[in-house]
Amino acid sequence: MNVVASNHLLLIVNPTAGRRRRGLVEAVAAHVRAEGWTVNLVETRAAGDARRLAATCDAGRYRVIAVAGGDGTINEVINGLAGRAAEGPAVAIVPLGTANVLAQELGLGSSATELARTIVAGRALAIQPGEAVHEADARCFSLMAGAGFDAKVVAGVSPPLKRRWGKAAYVWRSLIEARRYKPVRYAVEIDGVRHEASSVIVTHSRHYAGPYVVAPQAALDKPLLHVCLFERWGRSQTFRYGLALLMGCLPRATGYRVIAGREVRVSVLSDAGESRAQPVQIDGDNALTLPVSIGLSRATVRLLQPA
Repeated sequence: MNVVASNHLLLIVNPTAGRRRRGLVEAVAAHVRAEGWTVNLVETRAAGDARRLAATCDAGRYRVIAVAGGDGTINEVINGLAGRAAEGPAVAIVPLGTANVLAQELGLGSSATELARTIVAGRALAIQPGEAVHEADARCFSLMAGAGFDAKVVAGVSPPLKRRWGKAAYVWRSLIEARRYKPVRYAVEIDGVRHEASSVIVTHSRHYAGPYVVAPQAALDKPLLHVCLFERWGRSQTFRYGLALLMGCLPRATGYRVIAGREVRVSVLSDAGESRAQPVQIDGDNALTLPVSIGLSRATVRLLQPA
């Protein structure tokens, strides 16, 4: 007989994400308690803590896991739940990070009242996370995996720099990567058909880096990935892609294509003399190196969005 979870909330807080917004976390917890729920707040202390908490929490006790942090902390929880089949709690988000792409994708409000209402009465959206595999190392993602320019920018932003500068750290690193640009070429195989690109983002979501749209037809609850191909090389072309993203017209930009698929493999076709391993970012964190195989996980995770 299945045990029905009581109105208990496990609130996982990354204390280094959005320190100035800690009042939001406390206000959300207060609103949830006012609805008759019990809130157990646990702070992470090191990388991997959120994943462990999600993987081991009592699903018979906790109806919802709420993640107060950025997309990286949320990614840990998604990976922790991915191994639990369908018995894990639903996931709610209290966005505190730099970009908060998943919050944008789910249409979450920004006030404590709205976020608490989603926790206690939100609608569950069942998704199959994406999964990227390099050799024996596998990582699930709710949003995206990327290789090329954006992955190099992410790899160059250390956690202390990110905490201190926020989004400005990524702007600064983008300028450095643009200056050291070399025309690395990637082979991208989508459902058996090979393509070439200067950068690639394999996404489960419409949005990237916050409110910016990269794949208009993508949706979290569709069992389909969208592969964003940046097909033109050059430093000036990289700036054009970035400007098109900020202006909201990237999907219409020349040299940019989005192809839907289920099985993707990304590898280095030419490293253009770069000696470093080519990084792969997953949900905005430096995670793997090429080559990677990317598909949909067999797991199902439930995300809460406004009713």
